[in-house]
Amino acid sequence: MKKKMKKFTAVVAPVLAMSMALTACSGSGGEKKSTTTSSGGGEEKKSEIKYAAKQVLNRTENQEIPTMDVSKSTDTLGSQILGNTMEGLYRLDKDNKPIPAAAESSTKSEDGKKYTFKLRKDAKWSNGDPVTAKDFVYGWQRLLDKNTAAEYAFIAFYIKNAEAINKGEKPLTDLGAKAVDDYTLEVELEKPVPYFLNLMAFPSYYPLNEKFVKEKGDKFGLEADTTLYNGPFVMASWKHEQGWQLKKNDKYWDNKTVKLEEINYSVVKEVATKVNLYDTGSIDFTLLSGEFVDKYKSNKEEYGEYSEASTFFLRLNQKRNGQDTPLKSKKLREAIALSIDKKGLANVILNNGSKATDQLVPKGLATGPDGKDYQDTFKNGLKYDPKKGAAAWEAAKKELGKDQVTIELLSYDDGTAKKIADYFKDQIEKNLKGVTVNTKIQPFKQKLKLESAQDYEVSFAGWSPDYSDPMTFIDMFESKSPYNQMSYSNPKYDEMVAKAGNELLADPKKRWETLGKAEKLFLEEDAGLVPLYQTGRAYVMKPNVKGIVKHNISPEYSFKWAYVTEGK
Repeated sequence: MKKKMKKFTAVVAPVLAMSMALTACSGSGGEKKSTTTSSGGGEEKKSEIKYAAKQVLNRTENQEIPTMDVSKSTDTLGSQILGNTMEGLYRLDKDNKPIPAAAESSTKSEDGKKYTFKLRKDAKWSNGDPVTAKDFVYGWQRLLDKNTAAEYAFIAFYIKNAEAINKGEKPLTDLGAKAVDDYTLEVELEKPVPYFLNLMAFPSYYPLNEKFVKEKGDKFGLEADTTLYNGPFVMASWKHEQGWQLKKNDKYWDNKTVKLEEINYSVVKEVATKVNLYDTGSIDFTLLSGEFVDKYKSNKEEYGEYSEASTFFLRLNQKRNGQDTPLKSKKLREAIALSIDKKGLANVILNNGSKATDQLVPKGLATGPDGKDYQDTFKNGLKYDPKKGAAAWEAAKKELGKDQVTIELLSYDDGTAKKIADYFKDQIEKNLKGVTVNTKIQPFKQKLKLESAQDYEVSFAGWSPDYSDPMTFIDMFESKSPYNQMSYSNPKYDEMVAKAGNELLADPKKRWETLGKAEKLFLEEDAGLVPLYQTGRAYVMKPNVKGIVKHNISPEYSFKWAYVTEGK
């Protein structure tokens, strides 16, 4: 999913690998185990837990939620909130494994192309209506309906006839998802999908109450009271650009498991302000930017770091508003990729556990047929080399027919992102004499709009996985992908991605090799974009906040199992 400068985001173990249990988070990010930790190290025994009288969690986020419409949500913050107020057939557990949620059970046909889900009869919407199989059929049909214009429609293309429906070639009723009765859902797939149950925990696959959606019309998902919920919490209030409040959903089928009564969010963009709020006890968790790490690093009870399976990069848009940009020049793209010191960015500017990377697919996301991590097998990407960058710039001048060029860099409006944008400007202008970089700082929601419209030249952006496979990163840049958003196109790349998503599913080894070759083509031969760093987080969290689960695929955090103990 699209990252905002968090997607960028409590737990209390000093360093946790790819997934873990947390407690608060500011912003958005393999499948490794997600462990629930407490300040002492292990999980507390239930008999020893002394719950605080007030089960309230106070948090901040960098940005406003763009939408609560599951059909239209594309970002990690929206996904996080939806993941705690809504629920699909499955949800991710504390170990990042899909477990039955709105469904009680499922069966799969021998050929792997048909699933039958039995829904639980005690699942209800927050207005008291039962959650039925028809709600899932309607939600998926709406996602695929051309009139919805859902950017994430592609994630349902595994279902029979879904892509043809989205193109307007078949009616919605031809979708391979049928409500046999109120509590039985049959789903036919175009081909076997080994991670299909994981997808059933993804927000785009959540159900929708048709009557409620149509009743709210264009206002659906835009206010707390124009959204209906079937998850552990409901959104009780939403003050746009200021914050929102989640409250325990008493209608939730598993509400006895939920301990938190309230989660209060405030929109705060500056880290210094967040740190002050944390120090004064106004919030329970905050991410730290590099300049605050040393202040807390010795406090082992509250300070921690962790890595995410998410990557930040520079998008290099070749066509803006229908007109070629200077980035149409392959040599200019190559020059930019070679001219940025990524280690300096990760170690000095960020200083939060983030790691410089030359690759798009992050470490810890997935392992191949040989059991090795993707990055241990493939070493793709252009490495920092200012001399080669300068030479590429000389060649770019000939391609462009000019000695000077000005490019616009789009970035987020929070403090850390502004510093990063300034760093890029300094690196590029210093190493590529004659290139001028003008920064354009925008709120998250507006930035997404500009990217979707391709009304930019270079954009600082990020992506976190929707499922635990390299394809969740690599297929973004197919020629016709709605997330390409930079007019990159190479038929050879498209062919490799198509094969990896179809016939090569039956040949895992060859599929793995093909994915690695596709990434190499994209990053090295075409210099399609510039990978920068794999996200790390440094944070402080109050030691009496327990049980927040951090996932490396969306939704990013689960608060269903979180609670507050007596004490600090």
